[in-house]
Amino acid sequence: MSDLVASVEVGAPAGTTWLALTDWNQQGRWMLGTEVRVVSGNGRSVGSRIEAFTGVAGIGVKDQMEITSWEPPVRCTMRHLGSVVRGTGSFHVQARGAQRSVFIWSEHLTPPFGIFGRLGWPVARPVFALGLRHSMRNFARFAESYVVGQ
Repeated sequence: MSDLVASVEVGAPAGTTWLALTDWNQQGRWMLGTEVRVVSGNGRSVGSRIEAFTGVAGIGVKDQMEITSWEPPVRCTMRHLGSVVRGTGSFHVQARGAQRSVFIWSEHLTPPFGIFGRLGWPVARPVFALGLRHSMRNFARFAESYVVGQ
């Protein structure tokens, strides 16, 4: 298993940060090369399923997830169900006063492709982490200007 954790300060209240974060259909506005949609349930409860596609021109990876913990406005945990992306991920929002918050994104992943994935992960991890940090900065800007129902 491999763990990745990233966080970003957000100039928005925790409730706004939470709403922006869990507006699944808008994640493509801040998450690098990714489109997200709810495929089952309401997207705001345990058992709902979310699907993300990360790639360019139809070439990429599909990530199927199921919400396993829903604790608004603090935490959402997902189980990755795909053959390539497996493990768990968590979005966590912490209030930092009335107008600030911190978004923490953590992943506990099993690299795909058996021994080849485990050997290749040390090379792929820095690239994945770079993309994650870029997306986190994008998210902070997105949440700071977020309007419900955009």
